[in-house]
Amino acid sequence: MPNTILPTANIDWGFFGTLGDHADQAEAWNLAMPAIQLVTGCPDTAVRDFLDSTQGRHFADDVANGLFRGLGLAAAIEAAVARWMAWTISRLTARETGIPHGLPYLTGFVTHFEVMADAAA
Repeated sequence: MPNTILPTANIDWGFFGTLGDHADQAEAWNLAMPAIQLVTGCPDTAVRDFLDSTQGRHFADDVANGLFRGLGLAAAIEAAVARWMAWTISRLTARETGIPHGLPYLTGFVTHFEVMADAAA
């Protein structure tokens, strides 16, 4: 099934809510969903669940930091994606979450939400 841009299920918090004071939320969402899908290879539902989570709020904070540095919205999202792909899951985070140590941070957390959704089904 092809990846699509699903709407947020959390308009007040997570990625969408956090960017409300910094950028057009819908535009940011429509840029972030495919960018994260592309680099992680995860399905749209996992990306949406990640962006709607507390981790999505932290990702939005990183995007906002890029905007504050003068980047445009697309560039700020790409910079956040690159940074989160360069960071890796630490041993402590692996113990706390079950995400394998050493995975790129973004891949690890998006996959975590994919696994959690599968477990709940």
